[in-house]
Amino acid sequence: MHVGLIGVGHWHAHMHAKAAVSAGAQLGTVWDADRQVAESFAAQYGISASNEPQAVIGHSSLVVIMGRPDSVPPLAEMAIAAGVPVILEKPAAPDSAALAALARSASSAGVFVAVPLPNRLGPAMREYHRLATEARAGPIAHAHFRIINGPPQRYRDDGVAWMLDFAVSGGGALRNLGIHGIDCALSLAEGPVQIVCAQIGKSIHREEDVEDYALIVLVDANGAVFTIEAGYTFASMLPGGDFEWRIATANAYFIDHGDAALAVTLDDRCREPLPPLPPSERYTAFMIDTINRLAAGAPPLVGISDYARAMDLIDRAYEEALP
Repeated sequence: MHVGLIGVGHWHAHMHAKAAVSAGAQLGTVWDADRQVAESFAAQYGISASNEPQAVIGHSSLVVIMGRPDSVPPLAEMAIAAGVPVILEKPAAPDSAALAALARSASSAGVFVAVPLPNRLGPAMREYHRLATEARAGPIAHAHFRIINGPPQRYRDDGVAWMLDFAVSGGGALRNLGIHGIDCALSLAEGPVQIVCAQIGKSIHREEDVEDYALIVLVDANGAVFTIEAGYTFASMLPGGDFEWRIATANAYFIDHGDAALAVTLDDRCREPLPPLPPSERYTAFMIDTINRLAAGAPPLVGISDYARAMDLIDRAYEEALP
């Protein structure tokens, strides 16, 4: 498996490279619109930088596509036209409308397009699905998904200041971080989902163009309530922040704090710690899962249609939060 990387100026590029190596894949060539960035990245891994993205696609059995949302869709179309499987890093577009043509292209061509929303592989989600398969979980009553990271300045420090330009990125903490919780909520919800509340604003970093905090409340057709919190309000620039996934069902309660996880069940009166999967390791788990699915001819864990659905809900949340 040769994994090529396009758009290595993205702050997740090193995560994908290390994940591919950990998954047993071989790093292929890389490309970035900034040649110096591409060469510096390639030198760190002892690989080569290509002059054109087409060369990366042509020499890859799986290509990771990253970059500014306005530049990603044509790069992804290029890979889809070549029939090369894609990992499509977020944000791949500023809104859901921009994803529609890309999703149609991928579907028409039958090309595998995975979107790295790896919290679906977290211990709370996995244990819930295990018990649900055994008919032991019961219906979901409520779930909460929270990701609060450090200040927006981190994106300037990473050389991706465009993330703080609403016109380019399509939003702030909700679009960038909250999509992880939105995706998990939609994957668990039954039937249509309604937005009960969308509170979005700048409580600390008022000078920024994008929001630094968002709280979204959803309800599904069965009355299950899902809350999503996302923010740039954690008081540290270091990796990590405030992370929590909780799922409450009729028979079980699941908690994932990233470095620790727990499942409590009524039927066997059990309170068991779950093997944790730290957020820093979830991209590796996602890469392994993606490679295994490709080998088995299975669809991706999170496909472009899932991504578009989450992006559409975020579009609606921004609209409903407008004064």
